[in-house]
Amino acid sequence: QVQLVESGGGLVQAGGSLRLSCAASGSIFSINRMGWYRQAPGKQRELVAAIFSTGSTNYADSVKGRFTISRDKAKNTIYLQMNSLKPEDTAVYYCNTFPFGPGYWGQGTQVTVSS
Repeated sequence: QVQLVESGGGLVQAGGSLRLSCAASGSIFSINRMGWYRQAPGKQRELVAAIFSTGSTNYADSVKGRFTISRDKAKNTIYLQMNSLKPEDTAVYYCNTFPFGPGYWGQGTQVTVSS
């Protein structure tokens, strides 16, 4: 059974940094593509960043140059380093495959950026 557990969120001032982690159990890391998503209040869930088996990455325009996605296959973990955070980055952040698997959503981790 696949399980994804996100951690590392919190409250930070604008301009600050956070590093999110997503620990995966099961065979999900045999999948080539993983991503970080976020959902702000009243908005649809959106893809923030994706990483592929080659190590190449893609980012939403809104986070490009500020966020970095990475993976540690030995630890079955993916990370999202978030720098220069803005209030509009406030959301619950989730990891999942890319494209997402409906049955893989975890609880997410709350990120709140104060102005």
